[in-house]
Amino acid sequence: MKKTLILLGLLPGIAYATDDCANMRNVPERVLTISEVVDMGLCRNPQTAAAYASLRAAHFDKNAAYSAYLPSVNLGASAGRNYMNKSWDNWGYGASLSASYLLFDFGKRSSDMAATLATYRATGFDYDETVQNYVYGLIGAYYGLLNADADVKSATSAQNVAKTAHDTAKKKYSAGSVARADVLKAETTLASRDLDLERAKNNREIAKGKLLTQLSFPADQEITIADMESTFGSDTDMKSIDDLVATAQKQRPDLLRANAKKDAAWNRRNSAFLKNLPSISLTGSLGWNDDHLSGVFSPDSEQINGSIGIRASMPIFAGFANLYGVRSATASYESAREQERNTINTAMLDVFTAYQNYKTARTVLTQTETLLKSATESERVTSGMYKVGRATMLDWQTSQSELLDAQKQNNAAKYDLYIKRAAVALAIGDIKVELENGGNK
Repeated sequence: MKKTLILLGLLPGIAYATDDCANMRNVPERVLTISEVVDMGLCRNPQTAAAYASLRAAHFDKNAAYSAYLPSVNLGASAGRNYMNKSWDNWGYGASLSASYLLFDFGKRSSDMAATLATYRATGFDYDETVQNYVYGLIGAYYGLLNADADVKSATSAQNVAKTAHDTAKKKYSAGSVARADVLKAETTLASRDLDLERAKNNREIAKGKLLTQLSFPADQEITIADMESTFGSDTDMKSIDDLVATAQKQRPDLLRANAKKDAAWNRRNSAFLKNLPSISLTGSLGWNDDHLSGVFSPDSEQINGSIGIRASMPIFAGFANLYGVRSATASYESAREQERNTINTAMLDVFTAYQNYKTARTVLTQTETLLKSATESERVTSGMYKVGRATMLDWQTSQSELLDAQKQNNAAKYDLYIKRAAVALAIGDIKVELENGGNK
């Protein structure tokens, strides 16, 4: 948790740079890990690209602000004729070069620069948050597809069990040991399992389309992704809530952005106040004028003039604009300060909620594993008892339904746990650790 995602996001798509991922038209035909999917998504996603463009614009604004520490130089040229006594004078020409440099302004220039730097930092954290939110959504889509794949496998397995039950019932009916009602019940169950499988396949297509769309590929393409380890969610995998809160305070982008915005507002308030104080500048100018077409530009010519000096200026009255400017900047600072407090409260609630959801998801996964183990054994025993005539077809149907339901619950709990862990990583502002853990699975 020592690196923030901005290190990952500032150069999106670096892992796919040689493949020109932004111009890919088809999904790579190989098994993709979650880290590869995220790298590819960051390279292709227009939302993160737009946020990165905003960050670059803020970077250039920050660079432009340094101009206040450099001299300003202006070059001018003129040509004109005067009209007097019903006639035009000869053309007159002139050129000028002027320069000025701010020597002292009681710190207004520094305050302006500090406000610009704080705004740039806030934009960087905004970009970081955009990337993290996108990655979190991509992780959810990734695990959603894995869950849908698992449901298809469970539905296929249940269909095979239903076929076995149907074949067994037909054989026993042919032998005269059961009534035809058993065959009809088995056929009904088989038809129901066929329907479950078609629904699972449809859900899988929808989940696949969602992932492909987030990767900016057509939803009708195919993608193969790597599954995650089944052993996951141990006690050592979870940090204390205090550790998570401490990490969030250091790394969560919206907290850092709110703090940067508060700093920018504070410096703008100072700048608005310092605007009412004097400023001292060093000035210099050089000019050349020729009003009669007889002059030749040379250092000794009287048509050459120049000056150098120090200029002090102070606003006296500007229609109360400066007064209200200070009050507006002060109110903006107070607003930014309160917004930071609200962001902190929201962030702490997010961390606490994500922490509790993850703890619950771990418990649910353990419970569904127990349920699945029990349902599997129950179905196995019931099928054997039916084959020897010690259980009815209704008993077998019930155990099959319970097994399918247990498999679905276990699939959902397993991948929901991954999503809940990603939610914790998002809440503390370090979702990169989720990618590192996922990539090592």
